[in-house]
Amino acid sequence: MDDDLAWDYPELEHPAPLLPPSNDADDSAHTPDPLEPEAAEPAPPPTPLVEDLHPIRTLMDEADHAFRLYEGSISATFRQAVDKYRSKYGRHPPPNFAEWYKFARKRGVFNIDDFDHIMDDLRPFWAIEPATIRAHAAHMWGDDLGHHASGIHIRDGEVVKISEGMWRSEVMEQVINNFVSYLPDMDIPMNRQDQPRVVVPWEEMQDLLKKEYQARAMPPGASDSFTTNQTGLLDVTIDPAEDNSTRLDAGWFDAPGERYMNIAASACPPESPARRSISPYKADALYKEDLGGFVNNFNLSTDLCTVGPAIDNLHGMLYSASSMTATRTLVPIFSECKTSVNNDILFPANMYYKHDDRYDYDPTDDVDWRDKEDKMIWRGVTSGGVQTVDTWKTMHRQRLVQLFNGTQVAADGTEVTVLNQANAEYKASKISYTEYNHFQPSAFADNHSDIGFVESWGCVPNCSFYDTIFSMKNQTTLSSQFLSRYLIDVDGHSFSGRWHAFLQSKSLGFKATIFREWHDSRLFAWKHFIPVDNRYDDLYALLTYFVGYGRQADSSTHDPNPDLYIARHEKEAQKIARQSREWANTVLRREDIEIYMFRLLLEYGRIIDDNRDYIGYSGDGSELDDFDNGQTAKSGWNLNDWLKKGPGGGRKGSGA
Repeated sequence: MDDDLAWDYPELEHPAPLLPPSNDADDSAHTPDPLEPEAAEPAPPPTPLVEDLHPIRTLMDEADHAFRLYEGSISATFRQAVDKYRSKYGRHPPPNFAEWYKFARKRGVFNIDDFDHIMDDLRPFWAIEPATIRAHAAHMWGDDLGHHASGIHIRDGEVVKISEGMWRSEVMEQVINNFVSYLPDMDIPMNRQDQPRVVVPWEEMQDLLKKEYQARAMPPGASDSFTTNQTGLLDVTIDPAEDNSTRLDAGWFDAPGERYMNIAASACPPESPARRSISPYKADALYKEDLGGFVNNFNLSTDLCTVGPAIDNLHGMLYSASSMTATRTLVPIFSECKTSVNNDILFPANMYYKHDDRYDYDPTDDVDWRDKEDKMIWRGVTSGGVQTVDTWKTMHRQRLVQLFNGTQVAADGTEVTVLNQANAEYKASKISYTEYNHFQPSAFADNHSDIGFVESWGCVPNCSFYDTIFSMKNQTTLSSQFLSRYLIDVDGHSFSGRWHAFLQSKSLGFKATIFREWHDSRLFAWKHFIPVDNRYDDLYALLTYFVGYGRQADSSTHDPNPDLYIARHEKEAQKIARQSREWANTVLRREDIEIYMFRLLLEYGRIIDDNRDYIGYSGDGSELDDFDNGQTAKSGWNLNDWLKKGPGGGRKGSGA
């Protein structure tokens, strides 16, 4: 990377592991899927007799290494978890941390330490007075003054009221009721818009983070309980129309249909591509391989400060968002997703917890890898942004559908870059590759993809202009998509609710997104999924790697790409798909959502406490020694058993 392209990112973001963890431990000891064992699953790829120099092979190996480091750093006891918390964050854990720890252990948490997303989201709020945070939260619901939020109100260990409720707030209440008795009184503003809301300028954020850091302390006599009877919470006993308490102006502004990078750039570091003019080629060097253009840093590939200028007209939310009400003031609004520049407080999307046939994975509807079709599938509607006859062509979903329309790419004379095997396997000790810049994908797309829209909407004044552009495909169920080996997942208006199901399936998930979610630090690209550049310029190179293309010394005149050959890497695809499924069943369960929410609201509860600098767990963790050793009745957790099985309940080596 060029030295002049390096810059310091705000401390706020702990990047998710840059290379999705991959596990190269003893794959022959694979434990069958507990939900539906596969019969006679093919063995993993054997150790090659020749060295494969393809960049994807290297990325998979690096991901394996990163994941092993991740596995090897997990706290095994309450004492260790407490020590690690203090070492990482410079504070005591919040009140009721011991209750959260037991709650998490009883529910089979894999990594008791992996909650950096929560700490990153809440860090700047330590620089805001607790009373100010409470005042914002108390009245940040409804559509008045641009709030567009629901309010969830907890009093005396119960959810006593939901303001401007909807199905999302109802699901959130279901989650909270699992542990609400341990929470202090609080008001939780939950974003009702699809898009994230808070964009604090970078310079202001650095000041807030500096104040947070300077305020870190671990008083020895800290109280392990929250303060009661705090002022400034919503008065839930009166009619809202009669509430005359002070409302704080957060400075909300509406910007639907506007170019989002005009809003987002101020939240980026001064030396980032978003705030200075550099070529897309130099920006690509920050997160893509030189050969093939494969994503080697998924965190940066979704970072608007890095890729925003290159895709500001290639993604619906960036180009013409369907709704956008934002503020540059740091306010506590909880959102299901956000981009790298947003300061919303992330929580697990309610769709992942709610039982909905459109998004729930049912293992009985899946089929073994060998029975799946050798193609990539995607179905969806034309969502993502406001579409007009002049703007639709560069929207992210529309570009995907057009890219795999064999008739269209043939008519346009489309040529894309893939990698070509430079030497025959039987003639060399190393297999090398060169770029093939004239790949004509029409026939390949027809044979190995099934990508299209099922419905058009979100257009102005209407979607009639699509009538001569797209042929709508039949509606398909989620389970029918599992008949294909490769599942591409892209954004809609915001995050994609089907991603968890894709990861849980026996197919291999490909992911292109600009959004961050609660689970990001748990998922490792090239280990659990295939990262895709938001411009899709790597998609054909990815798919030809796994599916293969051509025959060596093939002189067929019918092949539009007679000089192209790349060996099939199906075993590698199957391996990542298996790792993904096992890992999702370990760390993306409904129980994991409950554990995350419990920890999030404990941390939030301390942030809004007037005595936050003097409360927290100050012990050494010894009171849970018996619990950790399985000696406490009904503990449901036994340290010795956990250590014998290995993290992940006996899934050898990988925790998956």
